[in-house]
Amino acid sequence: MENFKAGAYVSQGTFKSFIPEEIDRVWKLDDMEVIELLSQADRQLGRLDMYSEHTPNIDLFISMHVMKEATKSSKIEGTKTNIEEALQDKEELAEEQRDDWEEVQNYIKALNTAIASLEELPLSSRLIKIAHKVLLQGVRGKHKIPGQFRTSQNWIGGASISDAIFIPPPFSEIPRLMSDLEKFSHNDSNRLPHLLKIALIHYQFETIHPFLDGNGRVGRLLITLYLVEKGILKKPILYLSDFFERHRELYYQNLMRARNTNDIIQWFKFFLVGVIETAKSSIETFDNIMKLQKEVDEKIQSLGARASNARIVVNQLYINPFIKTPKVSEITGLSMPSAYKLVEELENSGILKEMTGAKRGKFYWFEDYLKLFK
Repeated sequence: MENFKAGAYVSQGTFKSFIPEEIDRVWKLDDMEVIELLSQADRQLGRLDMYSEHTPNIDLFISMHVMKEATKSSKIEGTKTNIEEALQDKEELAEEQRDDWEEVQNYIKALNTAIASLEELPLSSRLIKIAHKVLLQGVRGKHKIPGQFRTSQNWIGGASISDAIFIPPPFSEIPRLMSDLEKFSHNDSNRLPHLLKIALIHYQFETIHPFLDGNGRVGRLLITLYLVEKGILKKPILYLSDFFERHRELYYQNLMRARNTNDIIQWFKFFLVGVIETAKSSIETFDNIMKLQKEVDEKIQSLGARASNARIVVNQLYINPFIKTPKVSEITGLSMPSAYKLVEELENSGILKEMTGAKRGKFYWFEDYLKLFK
């Protein structure tokens, strides 16, 4: 990595844009600190991946991991929707909260669409464009050619290009650079470890900035897609946006440091620490989910004749820990009076907690579960 050359600033007349070097080439790793961090990250990812096989009904819980990722990744870009708001229906929110809510929902749809598309498509420009189109559909970036690489110059930071923090390459360079990134992603003869490959792919994608809007969210989404496609994770259960959001300044500083000083090593260290911390946190979350499951199952069994319907409701709550009585009636097939009675039983047992204090239009949280993701 000591021979890493990030690229060069090239004059475009009134400004200089950064044109990165291609990355599909032979890489040699010789930094012992990176190697040690890589070893730790691999161990933690292996432990996390075990939960894909040993956690009963793990697919129930993935939606909450995706919800947390969507709110954190969108928050980096300036949205203010928190996880409680994102879980509610749009109509429940104030008018001024709905645009941010829609951006978070689009991120969830984009991630789910991309994960499903991996069954038919490789991680590629085509798949990335599909995800991007979903991400910007009907929201504030809808006029910035969703699903298409940009055909004009963009920039990062600053009110105008003249005071920009960073100016990505001209749009004419995007096809070549994205083709190189795609080749690098699928070049199995390149022996660079997978975690460093995706760290480099994320860095390069953010440097190319191929879209007019949504680059950060798509770039972070790529990390999970790569790990799933390569079989490093059986399920999409690692998301780094929470780590990046908590260390936002370092996130941007390390990307810029690599571009300006050719120091890709510092970016690798930051990325690997993110993988280690996030994997450990996710493992702790799954451990706590399994403990909670056991406690809740015991409470359900105490409900006697209502236990089977209670279990249907709780399984729904693992997907979305927010519920109203009409939804309980819908998923169980119970009449509204019976649904109200079941909700009352679940509230009395401590599984549900009413949040509005209202006499009508009540809604309930599975509070103990929601806390695990906050």
